[in-house]
Amino acid sequence: MTPRRTRHFRIAVLFAAAVLPSQAQDSRKVSEPAIPPACTVLQAKLGRAGSSIAFDDESKLDTARIQAALDGCAPGHAVVLRRSAVRTDAFLSGPLDLRKGVALVVERGAYLYASRNPRDYDRTPGACGTIAPKGGGCRALINGDNVAGAAVMGEGVIDGRGGESLLGQPLTWWNLADRARKGGNQNNPRLIMLRHCDNFTLYRITLLNGPMLHVGFSNGNGFTAWGVRIWSPQRARNTDGIDPGSSSTNVTIAYCYIHTGDDQVAIKAGTGAPTTHLSILHNHFYTGHGMSIGSETNGGASAILVSDLSIDGADIGLHIKSDQTRGGLVQGVTYEDVCIRGTRDPVLMETSYAAYPATADPPKDRLPEYRDITLRNVRVEGEGRVRLEGLDENHRLGMRFDNVVFDDPSKIGLSVRHAAVTVGPGPFNLVLQGLVLQGLVLQGLDLQDLDVHGLVRVEGMPARVSPNACEAKFVPFPLE
Repeated sequence: MTPRRTRHFRIAVLFAAAVLPSQAQDSRKVSEPAIPPACTVLQAKLGRAGSSIAFDDESKLDTARIQAALDGCAPGHAVVLRRSAVRTDAFLSGPLDLRKGVALVVERGAYLYASRNPRDYDRTPGACGTIAPKGGGCRALINGDNVAGAAVMGEGVIDGRGGESLLGQPLTWWNLADRARKGGNQNNPRLIMLRHCDNFTLYRITLLNGPMLHVGFSNGNGFTAWGVRIWSPQRARNTDGIDPGSSSTNVTIAYCYIHTGDDQVAIKAGTGAPTTHLSILHNHFYTGHGMSIGSETNGGASAILVSDLSIDGADIGLHIKSDQTRGGLVQGVTYEDVCIRGTRDPVLMETSYAAYPATADPPKDRLPEYRDITLRNVRVEGEGRVRLEGLDENHRLGMRFDNVVFDDPSKIGLSVRHAAVTVGPGPFNLVLQGLVLQGLVLQGLDLQDLDVHGLVRVEGMPARVSPNACEAKFVPFPLE
């Protein structure tokens, strides 16, 4: 099932506050974006058949005329894609390059479809659409490189067509990703990739069926995603929603709905300047791998606020992940007003995320350390597992739980090692006060599947307060 626009979504976005709260970690004053005036309006020439482009139109690329319009547009203006008739509402394109200060706007009722021809995306001849020792063989559908003030906007749809057969091949982009599980990397195009694009805006657009991750942003100061919908099926491998990448700062992701086959949001912090000052506010997550930090954290990640979030039916909820080959310091992370249900691992803090094959044998000298991690006003419904795992006694996980309540703690499996945990002033009903040095357990701990290793220290005495209210948090992904 492919989601479509609904009145529900329109109301939800319009109800948003004009300016985000002052406690946000993004140091900018972020408010709801506005679509700039048009420099060019392009009328659709192609039709749709069902949920995709008509078969007879598959070779009629609009790439050249869209790119020419972007190239000729003055900063502060927009290239607008508009449907011309009820059944003439589609554009078909290979890779596009954004320009400084120019917005690409897909209007309501218009559809921008990605070409299914791997040759259109090749970085080197024949690279895209293959499994190889290294990835990166494809350009993205929409590319930004050193273009400040660019944007992708509108209430239309950009569809990466990850589940449709490639031209001339009996497999889809997602099939290719599944085959790469046996070894190698799939060379699939991203939907939107942005590098050195300060003050980029993603506004009210719907992104569907990414062949790989939907939005990547790195090495930039200023990124806003507001009122965006992202959807790919649960089975679609490596289809992250939004990935603020290494050396990113001043990022806001607000009022978004994200349903994917991988991380809904994954904050990356690889080699380079720290990734810092991020605000993830007023969002709804569905299937996927959760609100993640990592796996590369060796550049350092800090000053991150996740507030007013629902996670419904995901594999993982709140997740920090790294290992000794790409780890570093993650600190100053707060999750508050979070509601989680139907999630296998609602809280997962791990320092041995993915070991490389023995044949690779990379150096293990980048050690992960997580400090000053706070969960406040968090509620979890249903069964699942909680893992709180620092690396060793010199790199312990430092966490605070303040009013973190599990509706049925008897159905929560708990694993804790190398952790320094503070509880309060609100309650935490997994009763970590029962943990002492070297894994000894005092009486009164009645959790099943308890697994405690290493040095664990617990401080604090929680008070009785009401658990976080979640009745109105869980809403359906907006569909027509």
